Amino acid sequence: MSNASAILLISGPGGEAQGWGDLSVTQYLQRCIASLGYVCDIAWVESLADLEFALAERSYALAWSALYYLTSRSDIIGIPPDALWVADWLDSQRQAYIGPDAEALKNLILKFNTHRLLAAAKLPVPRHFLVCGDAAIPDCPLPAFVKPNGESRSIGISDSSVCLDRAALEAQVRSLQQELGQDVLIEEFLPGDEYTVLVLGNGERQEILPGKVTVSEQHYGKYRVLRSDLRGVGLTNVSLPQEHSQEAEQLARAAIKACNCSDHVRLDMRVGADDRLHVIEINAIPGLKPLRSWSPQIYSLYHPSRLGPEEEYRQMIKLIITAALEREANLQI
Repeated sequence: MSNASAILLISGPGGEAQGWGDLSVTQYLQRCIASLGYVCDIAWVESLADLEFALAERSYALAWSALYYLTSRSDIIGIPPDALWVADWLDSQRQAYIGPDAEALKNLILKFNTHRLLAAAKLPVPRHFLVCGDAAIPDCPLPAFVKPNGESRSIGISDSSVCLDRAALEAQVRSLQQELGQDVLIEEFLPGDEYTVLVLGNGERQEILPGKVTVSEQHYGKYRVLRSDLRGVGLTNVSLPQEHSQEAEQLARAAIKACNCSDHVRLDMRVGADDRLHVIEINAIPGLKPLRSWSPQIYSLYHPSRLGPEEEYRQMIKLIITAALEREANLQI
């Protein structure tokens, strides 16, 4: 069979922690893609042998992975030193895929790398410091915000992430290292509102769609931060921003260029004490849960359909696939 209309979805136990969602989300995505006229298969993988078997079954126009790397873990991302990165392997097989390239994916999942690239491009990010292993904790401006360097979904984020003094900072860094077994990022605490920006497509037809993230005040604790227990349970709301919209769009455009993003990414931003937006994260494999994930929520805000959220989701997926196919076609010219 020709590969012109075939798409391979790659996921596994790590699909919820690393990417768009669990097996039920992957199956929903498969049905959506099939409704667009594509042949769509799912590869559920934990090992290199699983990947090799999946790609041997059929020739595919595109692969689309929910995974940064292969793992049997489902609780956290937790990248090991010997990780087998899916995009690296797809590149080795000359298999085209949706999303940023392998180098960009590695830089985006490690927040310190993302900050470094954006700072080099003179884009606003919080002041930041990386603590590796038992290295000394540097002198940092206070209050500070402490988070794992390589996680998503607010994993490791709690009210204790906001550290007002040196003792609290040291305790939180060591606590996260012990709990998650990875490097810890210390950031300047940004006290303002949170925004998220959906980026779809490439080039002239690219869409950059800002949203403001809010939570009912009754659900916040000591600080207005998106704790891990607030995520994925229907407590966050994304709305059209009344402020910072143009700023968010311009910052997102510059940031995705600096980090070589493509097809579908989502940027998280927060307002600092200077009343400016700062990029705090770029999600290279955004969630795709219907109705619940921020990407489909934002798309629906800007592209409402009389047929409802299911059709809005379908059109978003169509845009992502079309953008990736066009990008790949342009590479062949």
